[in-house]
Amino acid sequence: MTKIRQPLNIVIAQFNYKLCDYERNIAKINAAIQQNAEADLIVFSELAISGYYPQDLVEEPNFLARQDEALQRVLTASKVTQAAIVIGAVTRNEGIGKPLHNSLLLIRNGEILLTYHKQLLPTYNIFDERRHFEPGENRAAVYEIKGQRVGFMICEDGWNDAERDYAVNPVRTLANEGVDLIVSINASPSDVGKQRQRHTLFAAVAQRHGAPLIYANQVGANDQLVFDGGSFLVDPRIGVVHELPLFKEAVEAVRFDGGFISNRRRRETPVSDYMDDAEFYYRQIVLGLRDYVEKVGFKGVVVGSSGGIDSALTIALAVDALGADAVKAITMPSIYSSEGSVKDSETLCANLDVSLYTHEIANIFQTFNGSFSNAFRESSSRLTQENVQARIRGTILMEFSNHFGNLVLSTGNKSEMSVGYATLYGDMNGGINLIGDLYKTEVYALARYYNALHRREVIPRAIIDKEPSAELSAGQLDTDSLPPYPVLDEILKLHIEGKRLRPGEYERAQAFVEQLHVAGQSPLIEKVLGMIAKAEFKRRQAPPIIRCRSRAFGNGRQMPIAARF
Repeated sequence: MTKIRQPLNIVIAQFNYKLCDYERNIAKINAAIQQNAEADLIVFSELAISGYYPQDLVEEPNFLARQDEALQRVLTASKVTQAAIVIGAVTRNEGIGKPLHNSLLLIRNGEILLTYHKQLLPTYNIFDERRHFEPGENRAAVYEIKGQRVGFMICEDGWNDAERDYAVNPVRTLANEGVDLIVSINASPSDVGKQRQRHTLFAAVAQRHGAPLIYANQVGANDQLVFDGGSFLVDPRIGVVHELPLFKEAVEAVRFDGGFISNRRRRETPVSDYMDDAEFYYRQIVLGLRDYVEKVGFKGVVVGSSGGIDSALTIALAVDALGADAVKAITMPSIYSSEGSVKDSETLCANLDVSLYTHEIANIFQTFNGSFSNAFRESSSRLTQENVQARIRGTILMEFSNHFGNLVLSTGNKSEMSVGYATLYGDMNGGINLIGDLYKTEVYALARYYNALHRREVIPRAIIDKEPSAELSAGQLDTDSLPPYPVLDEILKLHIEGKRLRPGEYERAQAFVEQLHVAGQSPLIEKVLGMIAKAEFKRRQAPPIIRCRSRAFGNGRQMPIAARF
């Protein structure tokens, strides 16, 4: 007898979790369960109970006990509904290997009816799941709901359908079981271009296997990683036909009857609206900072305002993330600071309604110079004098932070961090860096986008147009030490990110650098590469950077310090 397939009412819960804050996380999860008691299936994301990614917290003696207690509360909540609840959790490995699994649980009426362990554990770039988890065996996880055979997988399991990166293909295993619908639970961090990449890849998966697909993702920021949400539905005949909001929590009901109906409308046209880079960077950074400050527990932030583009953009983004009252700025002029830079800081902060304090450092700087000469019987070098000004400013910012409780934001961009054009214990001081994964040319583009978004010149044109300078010595310009940023950035992109760049971006960087070689600029390229290598010790001591691109400094690029490059 042929089974009758009935339509499924499915709820996708796209939430912002705080790592191991079980009270907070379970409150969200159980509220969604109670408010959608009439659903047939409620889908949460990967490791939803603990949040992704708990790192070595999973090794803490009480981790599993706390998580299991939280899971018990979900089991209890499930008794108020007949819905099948799909949720990610850490489970014990009872066999040989690492002690834990990254698992998907299907819960119904207080019982765990299906447990599936993630098969493909990413251990590259920012991921290190094999450090803690043992891969699951190659088997399909299928559960029948109202005559519909629903198959389940976890995030990376869906990324090997081309069968290039792993020996097994969980999607093929699942499809061979004859499923009517695939549900993938995910904690997929965002970077520029990732939204389109996901859509392209999973549309191809659904088309290849003739199976509709639901992709449920986490949203929110944990440390340097930002998750953009954007959960979506794939019709194998059409592609991605609907997407939940980006960078926002959302709970959305979907009706599945072989196709998808959401918001009472059958979805039959592909999603084609994608953010440009500047809008993506803006939303990624604003959410990243807002979550970091709230989850770590700071009352606000403080930024050293130099009158330059980097600090100006950092202050402006912080205002949009936290509100003007939570942002403080300090201008710290020295004997080399231009009058324009101080005035530009004042104009910027007035435009943003940010409190600006003035703390001059000329006398402190002179005291340092005199003390150096008295102690060491010679005058300090120009470089030493430049760096000591940055360190005086860094100390003042930390002094403010200690006294008033505001988190210091560092302001170095990716171009500067790449080549070490920054001072340890100076302008590198801070608890987090908003723009450290943006090249200098992207900083300018984002500043222009910021003004366009706000429909006025919030960041003064004078700041955007001025020649970049650290103003640490007379007449100093960035180009005294570095190639022009449009040149430097292409060299950096090719060397640091390479084929991790989007195809068009990679081709442009490759062609640009090849032209430099043709023009006899190979020594310049070698000089830049040497600067990158020598600056590794600085980057190792830098604050966390909000990740925006495919390869960010930090755990996304792990390089030795004591090595020959």
